[in-house]
Amino acid sequence: MSSPSSFKSRGWVFFNQWCAMADVHEPEIRSYNMSRIRSKDTRPEILVRNFLYSKGFRYRLNDKKLPGKPDIVFRKYKAVIFVNGCFWHGHEHCRFFRIPKTNTKWWHNKIRRNINNDIEQAKKLKGMGFELIVVWECELKPDKRSETLEKIEKQLMRRRQ
Repeated sequence: MSSPSSFKSRGWVFFNQWCAMADVHEPEIRSYNMSRIRSKDTRPEILVRNFLYSKGFRYRLNDKKLPGKPDIVFRKYKAVIFVNGCFWHGHEHCRFFRIPKTNTKWWHNKIRRNINNDIEQAKKLKGMGFELIVVWECELKPDKRSETLEKIEKQLMRRRQ
């Protein structure tokens, strides 16, 4: 058997001397892939922003003064929009949300923490008088996109009056 150091250089993680688990990518590739995951200015978020701007809505982005740094903030209407990725925010009953089969316990805890943080931030924002609009990534897929965007517009129009 090769030495553990040669396995580590190829992305293997050792739990003990006899059991090793492989990542499907080299460490450099895994690092690059993870660095490409964005927390703001994601495609779904930009799609929502462009639609709302074209309808005449003006907004702020990622306001650090508000709990949870909402993706889109309409101070004038006391409304915020969170554009959530189905995987990272644990969208139940969604085909885009599946706990990875490796390191399952860690992923379960990570996503559970994200969900709990989302709930806490929502409570704080509602306590400040903001209406929350949560848009899931899967709702912006081409087959549901227009329906979802119209729903957002209607919710904001109610706040406008």
